[in-house]
Amino acid sequence: MDPVLHLQRVSKSYPVGTGVEPLTVLHDVSFQVLPGESIAVVGPSGSGKSTLLNILGTLDRPSSGQIIFDGLTLTQLDDLALADVRNNRIGFIFQSHHLLPHCNVLENVLVPTLARSSRIRPSQAIDRARKLLDRVGLSHRLSHRPSQLSGGERQRVAVVRALINEPKMILADEPTGALDQTSAHNLASMLVELNHETGITLIVVTHAPNLAARMARRFETRDGTLREA
Repeated sequence: MDPVLHLQRVSKSYPVGTGVEPLTVLHDVSFQVLPGESIAVVGPSGSGKSTLLNILGTLDRPSSGQIIFDGLTLTQLDDLALADVRNNRIGFIFQSHHLLPHCNVLENVLVPTLARSSRIRPSQAIDRARKLLDRVGLSHRLSHRPSQLSGGERQRVAVVRALINEPKMILADEPTGALDQTSAHNLASMLVELNHETGITLIVVTHAPNLAARMARRFETRDGTLREA
C-alpha cells in the first residue's frame, strides 16, 4: 500500500534578526503514513509539534524538503492549489472549536462546503451533514447555536465540520485539551471509531497520554526532530 503522506527531510527555520542564525524548529524530519492509519504526535512544548502540524496542513511551508500527500507534491504547488488541498482533502480540528457564534450547528458544519472549490454539491452537503450529526448524537441540536451547547458538543460539531468535505486526512491539534475528563474520553472514543469506520487517516497532536495511547502509532518531537516512540 502506498503512503498517503510522505515527508522527506523536511526542515523549517525562521529568521530572528540580522547577523543571527535562523531559529530551526524542525530538522530533517522524514516519515510515512499509510491510508487509514492513526498517528499520535507527542512532545514537550516548543519541540516542533504545532509547526509540524501546520506544515502537514499546508498552513505553512517548509524551508526545505519534500512533502507528498495523496499523490500531490505539496512543496511544488502554488497558494491557490494548496488552498484547494486544505478545503477538500484535509480536515482540521483544533483545541478551540472555532465555530461561528451567529450560525447554528447545521450552518457551522456546512461552512467548508461554501468554498468555490468544494467537491460536495449543496444538496449532498446538507444530507451528509445531517447523517454525520446524527452519527455523533447531535441530530436534536441542528438549530442550536454554539452558546447553547456544552464544550463536548461543540467539539463534536467541529469534528463533523472537519469531515463534511470527505477529506483523506484529519489533523487534530489538542482536540481534547479544553474538555473535562468525561468529554475528553468521549471525544477520543469518537475519533477512534470514525477512523476505523471511515478509513480516514488521523494525525493527532496531544499532551494527553490517554488519547495518544489510543492511536495505532506514536511519534515524539524533541528539539526539532521526530522519532517513532
